[in-house]
Amino acid sequence: MNSVTPLFGNSGQVVFVRQELDQLMQLYGRMVAAGHWRDYAIDLGREVATFSAFRRASERPEYRVVKDPSLRLRQGQFALVSEIGATLKRGNDLAVILAPVSRKLMKLVD
Repeated sequence: MNSVTPLFGNSGQVVFVRQELDQLMQLYGRMVAAGHWRDYAIDLGREVATFSAFRRASERPEYRVVKDPSLRLRQGQFALVSEIGATLKRGNDLAVILAPVSRKLMKLVD
């Protein structure tokens, strides 16, 4: 009864570190403010961690950011996956992976 079990960072579990979560939540906040997204989910597993962003809570995620450390030396540990399951971008720099989503917020001004 006196033992405390940590919620995040259990041995063998893949997690997003604070800097990665900060980047993800900043993008999520901008997308919510623009009216594109309404909900998100974070799934932490033994092999991968996934951040999913939803247009509506009842739908499939519009985008998923998947962190798979086993691919760090090959294709990159981060992947941006579309709603239909296609991998849009892959690499080790999260800012570069999130760039295609950030471009949705840019608008031309006369």
